[in-house]
Amino acid sequence: MPLLLRLPAAPGLRPARPPAKRVLDLLGAALLIAVLLVPLLLVAGLLYATQGAGVLVREPAAGLGGRAYGAWRFRVGKGRAGAALERCALDGMPQLLNVVRGEMSLVGPRPEPRTDRPDRLLVRPGMTGLWQAGARSDLPWEEMDLLDRHYVENHWLGMDLAILARTPRAAWRHRRP
Repeated sequence: MPLLLRLPAAPGLRPARPPAKRVLDLLGAALLIAVLLVPLLLVAGLLYATQGAGVLVREPAAGLGGRAYGAWRFRVGKGRAGAALERCALDGMPQLLNVVRGEMSLVGPRPEPRTDRPDRLLVRPGMTGLWQAGARSDLPWEEMDLLDRHYVENHWLGMDLAILARTPRAAWRHRRP
């Protein structure tokens, strides 16, 4: 797990303070919405033109403390447009709305519909996380889960910033055809 070695835990430090992490989430989401607004509106228009109404879907997820919420995503169908959205990681960008609403964080374990693991409910699910920052979506579920658990147990603001800095390049490198 070389990614864990490059993103060290913060031994003896407390996890990221919720107010500081929330500020990072709000500022990051606002910046991403501002930068991506036009492309996201174009994607929504393309989806509407090809699929009709229902451009967005809400997938059930368990958030902080087990609170249920709906994680927003673009409704992508089969075919070239859907594959392109997934390859560019734009299908999950509507989750920025979940971040603004406080249901998700920019960085955290991946959202799950429900979980029987109470440790996952100690932090908000994230749009990206350790395994995404390493472009390792081809890992077995057990290894992705291990990386999510490592994040829950060791997260701190520096780790979040490192993950945010690495995610775009990792997503591009991994998802390119």
